[in-house]
Amino acid sequence: MTTILVVNDEESIRKPVIAYLEAEGYAIHTAADGQQALRLFQRYKPQLVILDVILPSMDGFEVLQHIRRESDAYVLMLTAKSEETDRIVGLTIGADDYLTKPFSPRELVARVKAILRRDRNVATESGSLNFAHIRIDSQRHQVWRDDEEIDLTALEFELLKTLATYPGMVLSRAQLLEKVWGYDFYGDERVVDVYIGRIRQKLERNPAEPQFVQTVRGAGYKFEDELL
Repeated sequence: MTTILVVNDEESIRKPVIAYLEAEGYAIHTAADGQQALRLFQRYKPQLVILDVILPSMDGFEVLQHIRRESDAYVLMLTAKSEETDRIVGLTIGADDYLTKPFSPRELVARVKAILRRDRNVATESGSLNFAHIRIDSQRHQVWRDDEEIDLTALEFELLKTLATYPGMVLSRAQLLEKVWGYDFYGDERVVDVYIGRIRQKLERNPAEPQFVQTVRGAGYKFEDELL
């Protein structure tokens, strides 16, 4: 049974969310503040966390940062703020999706189902992609730049692997969303830009002038390296 941790200090939000999710067969645990959320996360190891941004003791962004230090569990953020900067902050530090309050519990359930259909371990086929400078081992889920291993999250790995599977070919944001996040992804296309930026920070020697993951203005992104 899939376990979900719902983190929200407002009972008026928790109760309908719990009712709708339990009706779908999920096991639900709840926390009313950030510290409790981290304790329950350690205890129950949920597959998905529904995380409010505004919380007592520790805000949702800080909770998310703690989660990302040890886990690739899915995180759907709830926020009363609709400003772009708040959405980008959440995505940048590792959220998988976001939903702005007020929201429909049915929409929340639909997003939960869409997120859980994504495969964190999708890159498990045998073999590797070998380039002059970059090596991607699909079996071991590892990436090297020359002799240095690059530590990527599961989603970062899959995005890089998808680009490297089509070296020199431009893939649009929509294509990358479909291949990596799934065709039924509900979020903003700019989540691709956020994750590309994270990959560049880890993979490129100079992220401001990327050598491997390049932008094609108005079209999308492409991977460039000499295939061996």
